[in-house]
Amino acid sequence: MAAMLPSAPPVPPARSSGAGAYEMLLDALTRGELAPGSRLREAELAERFGISRTPVREALKRLETQGLVTHEPHHGAVVARLDYSAMVELYHMREVLEGTAAFLAATHATAVELEALRDMVAADHALLNDASRLAHSNRLFHRQIHRAARNRFLDLMLDNMRLSLVLLGRTTLSLPERGAAAVEEHAAIVAAIAARDPAAAEAAARQHIRNAFRARLALENRAPDAI
Repeated sequence: MAAMLPSAPPVPPARSSGAGAYEMLLDALTRGELAPGSRLREAELAERFGISRTPVREALKRLETQGLVTHEPHHGAVVARLDYSAMVELYHMREVLEGTAAFLAATHATAVELEALRDMVAADHALLNDASRLAHSNRLFHRQIHRAARNRFLDLMLDNMRLSLVLLGRTTLSLPERGAAAVEEHAAIVAAIAARDPAAAEAAARQHIRNAFRARLALENRAPDAI
């Protein structure tokens, strides 16, 4: 039998394609460059990304089907907003799913994956004064735990939840002391995973998300001139 050759790595979508425009728009949403409620004008977005309006239109339709873009009277396409009830529901499910991911990672994570998680926590200490970079690193940290959980169905649910998290807007890591606290919470999750203690890993992950929710409420309740 002939040996099977490894498959080629996926080719990234061209910037000028609908898929490429979608990835650029989603990245801008994730980074908070397009806040909830922001108007999304095709011409402006096309100029911003250096592409034509057609792929932008396709990307906006795709984002609309995912609930990230909506249409408002007299405004057209805008970044969707989460109301208070939806935010509470989102954090509740996030606690459940992130806890489950940590539980499974405590069983399935390899030694190399554990080292990668430790390295990420160590590197984050240098990012405490840069909320944007820390938020990006935070997403990568959680993504590594999701991968270590080895459950494709859980991964699919977490991926869908990741899209909804985009609509939260500003990162809670911009709050004083929250960045340092989050990094320590990450360290506790990794320690439990390394100890092969699924229950402790789940408990640490759930507590981390509860603390993130409290920080979100604090951020939402701040006066506009204090932000």
